[in-house]
Amino acid sequence: MQPVLTIKNLHQYFERGTINENHVLKGIDLTINQGEFITIIGGNGAGKSTLLNSIAGTLPIEQGQITLNNKDITKQRVVARSKQISRVFQDPKMGTAVRLTVEENMALAMKRGKKRGLGNGVRKADRDFFKEQLASLNLGLENRLGAEIGLLSGGQRQAITLLMATLIRPELILLDEHTAALDPKTSATVMELTEKLIREQNLTAFMVTHNMEDAIHYGNRLIMLHQGQVVVDVPAEQKKDLTVNELMDLFHKNSGTELKDDQLLLV
Repeated sequence: MQPVLTIKNLHQYFERGTINENHVLKGIDLTINQGEFITIIGGNGAGKSTLLNSIAGTLPIEQGQITLNNKDITKQRVVARSKQISRVFQDPKMGTAVRLTVEENMALAMKRGKKRGLGNGVRKADRDFFKEQLASLNLGLENRLGAEIGLLSGGQRQAITLLMATLIRPELILLDEHTAALDPKTSATVMELTEKLIREQNLTAFMVTHNMEDAIHYGNRLIMLHQGQVVVDVPAEQKKDLTVNELMDLFHKNSGTELKDDQLLLV
């Protein structure tokens, strides 16, 4: 099977060469195959967001190589990568243009990776398509096409952002704690939608989370980072029967330390 993403010997530093130097990622090696839905967990400062930023291109690569579909993208700019990589952030405000309507935001998402002209931003055929896609969310948003997206709730906006990220099927979707700012009920709804979209489109996905139970329940592979290194990598067949206590034991066995991050323990 041809891997979608390959990461080789990835190192990242903050303030390198100064007294405050922080070696954040320490030789990450990962091979990701088509259709893998990977949940990534780890304590504060483990390197989770730095890893996603490195893949997305928002952080220049200090050392190592990243290959997407057998093409070296290590030096590729974030705009070029966005043609193939979608991202959903923790803050619902970051994925949309607040003063534009729902349909205008979705029209922008449809242009990802394409040339843009001076024609109408939203055509009737587009509007019909957007309405159909929104109806599949079962949130009643198909009747809010003309509403300013900034007036919607955080959960509604995050659901639309997820949909926008998959309107043009990405080779890879990055989910950076995309439910952390939502209340538990809304978070559960967005997670169900996340799983549905990834399953239906057979997407390859990375999802950073602070919730151990979500990390175990969702996806078909689990990776745990500690001090910039992969210390746990659980494949699908082992993950389906994994418990939180077993995951903590794996972490202790492979890292040699006890898990002390309250955000991870309080699940």
